[in-house]
Amino acid sequence: MHDFLDAIGLVLVLEGVFYGLLPNFAKKLAEQVKSVPEPTLRIAGLVSVAAGVGIVWLVRR
Repeated sequence: MHDFLDAIGLVLVLEGVFYGLLPNFAKKLAEQVKSVPEPTLRIAGLVSVAAGVGIVWLVRR
């Protein structure tokens, strides 16, 4: 549970930095996401999940 909360905290820090330092870029990116087809977003999300699991696996190995 401790590791899970650490991960959630890290995600919040990274998102906060993104929105805090680059708010205009974040808005433009959000607008562009609307035009991306759903299957493409789904694949990108699954690739991100796989990459995250791979990184965690490598670090903990």
